Amino acid sequence: MRIGINSFLFTSPFTTESAKLFPKFKKWGFDTVEIPVESPEHIDPAKVKAAADKAGIAIGSVCACMGPGRDFRGSAEDQKTAMTYCKTLIDQMVIMGCPSLIGPVYSVVGRADAEEPAAQKEQWALVVKNLKELASYAEANNVKICIEPLNRFETDFLNTCDQGLRLLKAVKSPALRLHLDTFHMNIEEKNQAAAILKAGKLLGHFHACGSDRGTPGNDHIDWKPIVAALKKIRYNGDVVIESFTTDVKVIARAAAIWRKMEPTRDEIATKGVKFLRKAFKR
Repeated sequence: MRIGINSFLFTSPFTTESAKLFPKFKKWGFDTVEIPVESPEHIDPAKVKAAADKAGIAIGSVCACMGPGRDFRGSAEDQKTAMTYCKTLIDQMVIMGCPSLIGPVYSVVGRADAEEPAAQKEQWALVVKNLKELASYAEANNVKICIEPLNRFETDFLNTCDQGLRLLKAVKSPALRLHLDTFHMNIEEKNQAAAILKAGKLLGHFHACGSDRGTPGNDHIDWKPIVAALKKIRYNGDVVIESFTTDVKVIARAAAIWRKMEPTRDEIATKGVKFLRKAFKR
């Protein structure tokens, strides 16, 4: 199990120049970095890989940024745009030696409405069809796609572990895994530990976030059963801090961060990694 940090805490968009953050992340005690690639042209994957190698930190995952126009249940154009974007990310991941594409790889974030049952069925079929193609591409490139349920305010498509597992079952690809996040689960799951246990061997990625998107451990989440559940299923993937602050204005607006959650973003990272290492005895 490796402890990671999502770069959204410090910058948006992530560019090749942003790789200068890697030595700091390594110094703080992180094993991996999670890179949200908002647009593929923002990075030179070979240079980013070289910077990570020099800093001694692994690129553990690339986060798909499903912004406007990238929607596997949208128009034909939106589906094509999303497919091209995600396949390009996979191409870049291969160069960077990154094993996992993570996030809500199914629909544009923020699309949340009361859809009629007929529309839900149609949209579900579109996502399954598109994920079958994308998963096949991932298989051919020996990488995983970890699908993340979001909370009800960010999507109406996939909110819970149960729904995520149903989607994995429908796609039927060894490249597909589930991605769970304590922030979203805090809203949507009856019991976070129970959801983790249900995911079992299909859990491919994990976000450890404070209940308010602040520092894990400095919140009301009951972390002990979460840690116990991850250990029980023998989870061996990355545990990544994905927190946001008002310092990065674009992400603050997108994630509805209207106030300071912690005194500084550095504290979220340094105190967060210290808490997680103690909790997992890493």
